[in-house]
Formats: sequence, C-alpha cells, structure tokens
Amino acid sequence: MSISGLFRFPAPLTRLCAVPRGLGLWEKLKLLSPGIAATVVQMAGKKDCPALLPLDENELEEQFVKGHGPGGQATNKTSNCVVLKHIPSGIVVKCHQTRSVDHNRKLARKILQEKVDVFYNGENSPIYKEKREAAKKKQDRKKRAKETLEKKKLLKQLWESSKNSTEKVITDSS
Repeated sequence: MSISGLFRFPAPLTRLCAVPRGLGLWEKLKLLSPGIAATVVQMAGKKDCPALLPLDENELEEQFVKGHGPGGQATNKTSNCVVLKHIPSGIVVKCHQTRSVDHNRKLARKILQEKVDVFYNGENSPIYKEKREAAKKKQDRKKRAKETLEKKKLLKQLWESSKNSTEKVITDSS
C-alpha cells in the first residue's frame, strides 16, 4: 500500500471539514485564518478559557524585574517577576506567582489577554460575564446563609419558649 493511500480521506469527510455556509464573512475569516483558528480550536475544549481577543506579540512590551515579598533569596535576588505592557491600550500586568520565569510569562499573558478583552469588549466580554455571574452566586449564597441563620435563631427561640412553657405547666400541676 502506498503512503498517499494512507492519507486519503473519504469524500463525505472532506465536505464536513469545509467552512459552513451560514456564517458571515468575519466568521469565515476567523475560521480560515491560521492564527485565529488555532486560538479558537485551543480554547474550544476549555471551559475556564473562553475565546478571547488574541494578543499580538508586536504590541507587547516585556520586562523582567526582581520580585518582592516572602521567599528570601529565591525571590529577592532573581529577576523572575514579569511585567507585561499592552502598548495600544496601556494596560500593565505584573506577575510573580511562581519562581519560574516561563510559567510567570504564560500567566502574565493570560491575565493580560483577559484584561484587554474586558477593556475592548466591556460588558460583552465573556470574562466580565463570568465575574458578574460569580459575584451574583456569591451574593445568593450569602443571602441563603443569612436566611438559614435567622431560621435557626427563630427555631432556637421557639424551642426555648416551648421548653419554658412545659416547665411552667409541670410546676403548676405539682
């Protein structure tokens, strides 16, 4: 069997891989452009990383500075803190979460990408929507906890009052 026979795809499979017809020009360009398409494919399976605006490396200014905080010599003598600036928007991110420069660079890019997306898209940004939903859930949990605490206090008061009333009945009858 030849090598070219191994890489042939059946006709229906090639039709399924074509760009869908119902999409607009912008969506087709997103799918056909290799840089954006890779971003969409990489983000598709991850729930915590929605499709965000891609960052252009030419628009970033990166610096490595000495860290701060606890950790002693490991943080104060090494330049593993990453300062990343997005030049068009002026947003600056400083990341010093780990001792690894590479890991800090990745984290700084992720944080900057989220901030740039919120900066340009505002309330339509998926990050903004997620944070708003998380704040609403937290508020609901606080409200439920407060209601539960009030119910417990009321139940305790009822228990105490019923206990006192039964003691009065017992003492009165004797």
